[in-house]
Amino acid sequence: MPDTDLTARLTHPRYPRSNTYDPRWTIENQMGPHALWLLEWLAPALGLDTLRPGARVLDLGCGRAMTSVFLAKEYDVQVTAADLWVKPEENAVRIAEAGVADQVLPLHVEAHALPFGDGTFDAIVSIDAYQYFGTADLYLPTLTRLLKPEGRIGVVMPALREELPGAEPPEHLKQYWEGDPGFWAFHSPAWWRRHWTRGKAAEVETADWLPDGWRDWLLWSEVCAEESPSEFMADMARTSAELVNADVEHLIGFTRVVGRRL
Repeated sequence: MPDTDLTARLTHPRYPRSNTYDPRWTIENQMGPHALWLLEWLAPALGLDTLRPGARVLDLGCGRAMTSVFLAKEYDVQVTAADLWVKPEENAVRIAEAGVADQVLPLHVEAHALPFGDGTFDAIVSIDAYQYFGTADLYLPTLTRLLKPEGRIGVVMPALREELPGAEPPEHLKQYWEGDPGFWAFHSPAWWRRHWTRGKAAEVETADWLPDGWRDWLLWSEVCAEESPSEFMADMARTSAELVNADVEHLIGFTRVVGRRL
């Protein structure tokens, strides 16, 4: 597929900022759903446009730092790009190539051993990562302490429109839950609202569902299955496309949760 066709296919009316990024770059650096689309959906609820220039933002579980580059370029903030699985020296190359080496600091960080002081950040962002480490009841307070007073945290993750009846997946989706225990971390917006409220670490401002998010996920997965230079990532994309196509009830999509430090 020529890049002009690729650009046309991935140009999305909901995500005008993301549309300005090279689709080949996003495909080469993807590690799941379209991270820039999800971050752009989060941005207005989190109030990223209201942050002062140079505000400090933690991008937790940044993957290959696409979201960190986006934060620096679009919102003129200083970003700590923290990830466990992608080496910071690898991210440093991508960050420098994007022209934001003076704004983005890549670090090797484990989410349960965060090496930052209280009140370090104006905002915390996590895209397609929080579900892997944030479901424990006591986790959110360890994270919100890193925020300045009234600082805000916003996350977007794969989720369920509503909790599974009987706590078991429908028969046509059971193979995915059995094949990947990570699916058990998929929860509804209502579940995440209760989860964050219970710990009294944040005032929940938003916990909602991306309308037709499954369509975005399917389109992105189909394109990545065809275009990814990594066979491993192409296989993952094919599996994601199979999942979304199998989800005839459209139970799976994305939720965003935004809270303010109490």
